[in-house]
Parts: sequence; C-alpha cells; structure tokens
Amino acid sequence: MNFLDVISNHYNAFVVGAAMTAMVSAVSIAAGMVLGLWLSFGLISRNRLIRRTSVAYRSVWRGTPILVQLLIVFYLLPTIGLDVPSVAAALIALTMNTAAFQAEIFRGGLLSIPSGQLEAARMLGIGILAIKLRILIPQMMRLVLPALTNETISILKNSSLISVIAVTELMRAGQHVVSVTYRPLEVYMVVAVIYLAMNLSLARAGIWFEQRYAVASAH
Repeated sequence: MNFLDVISNHYNAFVVGAAMTAMVSAVSIAAGMVLGLWLSFGLISRNRLIRRTSVAYRSVWRGTPILVQLLIVFYLLPTIGLDVPSVAAALIALTMNTAAFQAEIFRGGLLSIPSGQLEAARMLGIGILAIKLRILIPQMMRLVLPALTNETISILKNSSLISVIAVTELMRAGQHVVSVTYRPLEVYMVVAVIYLAMNLSLARAGIWFEQRYAVASAH
C-alpha cells in the first residue's frame, strides 16, 4: 500500500477528521477572540484588581503546556458536575488558551494607537464603549492581523493534541487508519500534507485580509 492507496481507501476518514479539526480550531479562535478582547482591556485597565486578575489569567494559560490544560479541563469538569462531551472540553481548553495569547496580541495593538485619539474622542463627549468599538478595536485589528494569523495557525496545529481526550479530529483519524493499515509512515505523511494545506490556506487568507485592510485604510 502506497501513499495514494492510503488516501483513496480512507478518504472519508481523513475528510471527517479534517472537518473536525477545522471546526474546533475556528470556534476556539472566534470565542477566544471575544474573550481575548475583553481581557486585553483588563490588561491595560487602571483598576489594579482588574489588571492583576487579567495578568494572572494570561500568565497561567500562557505559562503551562496546552496538553496539560486539555487534560485538566477534561478531568475537572465531571468533578464539578459538568458531564460534557470531549469535544466541548476541547473547545473550552483551546478557547481559554488562545484567549490568553490573543489578549497579549491585542494589548500590544492597543498600546500602539496614539493616546491623543482617545483623549480627543473623550473631549468630544464620545462614550468609552463607542470609543472601543468605533476607534480602538478597528485600528487595533489592522495592526495585529499578522500576529493573529500566526495564532490561528498555532491553534490549528495544537488542535492535534485533543486526540488525547478522544476527539476524533485529523490526528486521531490518522491513528485509526494506522491501526487498520499498519502503514504509519504513509498515513502520517497524508496527515502532515493535510495540515500543511490547511495552514497555507490560513496564511493566504491572512495576507488577503491584510491587503483589504490596507486598501480600506488608503481610502
């Protein structure tokens, strides 16, 4: 059995696994973006309690291995009465992990925006929520887009670790195929090619969004 035979004979398994990987990664990044935005403002808050709490969250989730985080969330939830599917546990862990990294990315973007804009908006009587939504966040997103693309790619690759909590994503699908074919080299080469294709697509999408932002800014 060669490389092409592995693909043709187990095409459905790879497609289903890749779809699960894409879904988990997309949901985690999107949910992590919402949490990360909220956390980024906490990191630069003048309120000491909010700032220190945000810093503690960021430090814990950035300072521990994502595999350990996955296992803790997976085994912790049932002990507090939350019997959730393994996919939900994976989504929670990946979301909380990427939120910490995205918060730091967003914090850097926010600090790059001239403070004079914020002061001018306040003098004009614009509310703080409107300032965040209409002035700070749009500019910040344009500045951090390359770093955000890299974080998305990182989460997609790290999603391979959720196989350890019995989520049938691309890596676990590959493991199942290996158990049937006894051809680990060919199978994992296929898995690697699929990951590479997905990551190259994300990188290309990131470049496209950067160009769109650049055009919009020019006008």
